[in-house]
Amino acid sequence: MLGKVRKVSARGETVAANYAFGPSEDDVIIKHRLLTRTTTTRGEPPLKKLQKKFTSFVSEVDKEEDNYNDCEKLARAFLQELTTFEIPLLKSKAIVEANVREKDNFNELKDEMNRQILQAQVDIEDLKKQLEESKVDRRHKEECEAIRKLIALQPPRSETMKVITELEKEIAALDAENTAGSRLLELRKKQFSLLLHVVDELQNTIEEEQKSLVEEMRIATEELKNGMDDASGGSEAMAVDQ
Repeated sequence: MLGKVRKVSARGETVAANYAFGPSEDDVIIKHRLLTRTTTTRGEPPLKKLQKKFTSFVSEVDKEEDNYNDCEKLARAFLQELTTFEIPLLKSKAIVEANVREKDNFNELKDEMNRQILQAQVDIEDLKKQLEESKVDRRHKEECEAIRKLIALQPPRSETMKVITELEKEIAALDAENTAGSRLLELRKKQFSLLLHVVDELQNTIEEEQKSLVEEMRIATEELKNGMDDASGGSEAMAVDQ
């Protein structure tokens, strides 16, 4: 059965890899080979050979014969095979212990790397904050420098105060002129009101005089007319008497 697993390359990229067996099948095969000391598929397994030696020895012992020499020979062969089988086990035990130590060292190294990574992340955050603070300080310094240049372009304080004093004098003069103008305007308003009143009175007087003149002319005309009528009547009476 083919199984697919994923492994991480040195650059951190995830790539696909194909194996003849899946992880679970690999664990079973490795465990079986360790138990049977089968490191290759060729030849007879060592455990099976040891089992045959032991079986031969037990079978020889179970015989009711005078076979002490054969039993001793088979026992030595079994012990020799047992020793041969034990040596790889001891070697495997040493390898396992070494692997355990390597695993512990790897875990310690991994923990140390994780700690260093966390510390690096903290340092990066601190550096980011410092960078932001440095940017703010630099911006403030640039603003202060721009203000300093603007101030340097301005005239000295004494000249500025002199200009301010002159402007204050001009403002005071303008205020006085404005006050005088306001008073003159008020006076002109009063004079104009008086003039309007005089004109109104004069107009009323002229109208009254015109009315009186018209009335006198009317009376004079009526008197003249009456006089002419009287003169005409006297002439007619004189003519009749004659």
